[in-house]
Amino acid sequence: MRPLGNVLITGGASGLGAAVVDAVREAGGTPLVIDRAEPAADVLFARADLADSAAAATAVDELAERAGGLDGVFTAAGTDACGPLDEVTTEDWERVVKVNLFGTAAVVRAALPHLRLSHGTVVTCASTLGLRVAGDASAYCASKFGVVGFTRALAMELAGRVGVTMLVPGGMHTAFFDDRAARYKPPPDAKLNRPEHVAASVVFALSQPPGCEVRELVVCASEEGSWP
Repeated sequence: MRPLGNVLITGGASGLGAAVVDAVREAGGTPLVIDRAEPAADVLFARADLADSAAAATAVDELAERAGGLDGVFTAAGTDACGPLDEVTTEDWERVVKVNLFGTAAVVRAALPHLRLSHGTVVTCASTLGLRVAGDASAYCASKFGVVGFTRALAMELAGRVGVTMLVPGGMHTAFFDDRAARYKPPPDAKLNRPEHVAASVVFALSQPPGCEVRELVVCASEEGSWP
């Protein structure tokens, strides 16, 4: 398996991103974090809002320079705005697409010069709601369907030069659902995954030797309702 080296993780202060920080470190790699909040882990960190593509790119450049290059990227950062289309404000709806899709593209675009040098790997974070839909989730579905198309096109574009993997996670026990109205939260008995279990699959994808790629990974709790 390939040594992990320097792995840039967006949204690395909490949830799946924080779990990947721990998993990368345990596997011998060096995690670098972009987030709006400072992570609890002692890692190289740049503060940025991924809704601002220019700020996201600047954060990538800063961390790559401080670390001496990049060997991998995982785009965990994501947000949501639940509700019927005409009840979600334009600002909130568009922020979901900016963070989840535009932010992913901005980070990957800025990281590419470094990843070409290292023959590194990008792992994007889609969702089971990037392959199917749910009512009152139009912004999230639009953004994650966009991540699916973006990642598949990117894999074709970068074939042989930079590895590209798309992670398709189901629901996880994280703070992602905390700010939602009660009707949009998973029930107490929901079958969801632990973020550290999903993080292991990210490390697996990042560890593949040059020329061997895991193109797509669907990872969810065995009894979760969003898949298949």
